[in-house]
Formats: sequence, structure tokens, C-alpha cells
Amino acid sequence: MSDTPVKRQSTAAFYGQAVASFAVAMAATGVGIYQLNADAWVRGFLAIAVLYLVTSAFTLAKVIRDRQEAGQIVSRVDQARLEKLLAEHDPFEKI
Repeated sequence: MSDTPVKRQSTAAFYGQAVASFAVAMAATGVGIYQLNADAWVRGFLAIAVLYLVTSAFTLAKVIRDRQEAGQIVSRVDQARLEKLLAEHDPFEKI
């Protein structure tokens, strides 16, 4: 009666591609900031801004994931309560 969702896990290739993509993007941004023809304080500001953007993106992704997982847990608890009520209910029981 209960169809428990299978936990989806990404493949090693997808994980590797995501890590490699992130590393290439950070390296390219670092080289671009380093090669920028500007004062050191401008390059420093841009480097701090990139680091802040990266940490904000990670935080946002974690918050979204946590909210989705919490919704799944609440949904499963509600489903379990409903199944328990239906299992205990006897339609032919005299009142």
C-alpha cells in the first residue's frame, strides 16, 4: 500500500563533472582577476566578492535542499498516519 520513494543518488560521473566544472570556473575567475589591469584593491574586492557569491550559492542550495527534505518527511508522516487510520478502521463495526 505504501510506495516508499527510492533515494535518488547522482552517479560518480555527474559528481565528478560538477566538481571539475566548479574547479575550472573558480580557477578561470581567479586567473581573470589576477590578470585584470587594475589596482590591487580592485582585484582584492573582486576576489572577496567572488568568494562571498560562492558561499552564498552553497548556502542557498543547502537551504533549498533542507526545505525539500523536510517537506518529504512531513509528507511521509502524514501518509503513515493516514495508512494507520485506514488499517484500524472497520467499516462493518457497529457503533
